[in-house]
This record gives sequence, C-alpha cells and structure tokens, in this order.
Amino acid sequence: MPRSNLQTASQMAQRNKGVSSTRRNTVRLIGGRWRHRLLHFPSMDGLRPTADAVRERLFNWLGQDLTGWHCLDLFAGSGALGFEAASRGAVQVVMVEKNRTAYHALEVNRQQLNAAMVQTICADGMAWLQQYKLTEAFAGFNLVLLDPPFALSLHTAALTHIQSLLAPSAFVYVEHDGTLQLPDGWIVWREGRSGLAHYCLLRPMI
Repeated sequence: MPRSNLQTASQMAQRNKGVSSTRRNTVRLIGGRWRHRLLHFPSMDGLRPTADAVRERLFNWLGQDLTGWHCLDLFAGSGALGFEAASRGAVQVVMVEKNRTAYHALEVNRQQLNAAMVQTICADGMAWLQQYKLTEAFAGFNLVLLDPPFALSLHTAALTHIQSLLAPSAFVYVEHDGTLQLPDGWIVWREGRSGLAHYCLLRPMI
C-alpha cells in the first residue's frame, strides 16, 4: 500500500477512534425542549446512563409532560434522567452526586443547556437524604429518580428515607439488578427489564 494511503488509513482510524470514544461518553436527550441535545459524562466505574428505550418508557408511564413537577435525581451520575425531567417541564430538578468529576460534568451540562431549574449538589446521596427536611413552603418531590451503582446496594435504605420527602401522589423510579427488596409501604406501579437492568416505578401506599 502506498505511504499516502497508509497515512490516510491511520488518520481515519484515529478519527474513528475519537468518534467511538465520544459516543461512549455522551447520551442524547429524547424528549421535551432539549430533545436531541447531547450530554457529556466521564468514563467511570459504575456510571451507566439509563438506556434510551428505558427512558422513553419511563416518561411514557409518567405522561411525558412534567410541567410544574419537583424532581430529585439522587445518585445523579450522568444526569440523563434528571435532565430529561427538566426537558419535559419540571420546575425544579435537584441532582445529588458524590463523585466530584461526575458532579463537574453535571454542572457543565447544566450551564450549556441554560437549565436554571436544575440544582446540582456535590454530596453523598444517603447523607444528603438523611439530612434533608421539607419546609412549610415546599410540599415535597413529585418524582424521585433512584439509580445508585448496583454494587453499593443502597436501594432499600434510600427508599426507607424517601417517603417523608414525597408530595401526595408522587412516584419513585428505581433501577436495580433484580435483587431489590422493597421496604414496607410501597407498591410497584409499573416495571420492566432491559438486559441486566431491572426498573420499576413505585408509589407509596396511602
């Protein structure tokens, strides 16, 4: 092969490598005002943005329009779920993420989207949850997005604390590895599976 062709092949390989890397570290919003916008996130163990098909099903379950909702994205990771909620009209989305690198990526995405309704907090999700208190001016969250790294097994403990922070008729979305143990006081309203990930939409018992 001529040298020029070898150089061209090498350059193409490098470009393709860059494209592949970029795709691995981006997730596309699928609905609302920011539909098709890309979010960038760092490569980290345990950071796995919720698949497009799963997000689409979740927001179909919720009715697509979240106008006026207050949402909490605990263990926010890439922020795909929380930004999707904001894109669909949520008036407030609180994102809590412990890892500082992931937190900074969330903040960059928030600024690029000019998402004034999104608040990013760098904190341990469980510690934040245990310390957070409702006020008379705030009736609670309409939607909580709960997707901690599976290996940490925090789902059950988080669900135990979340109930006191919910508004009437609220939903809690949970992704897990199939071993979820629901504490008392919850009902499964919808559920599904995508590969190794199980997901469900919960409601507190009245």
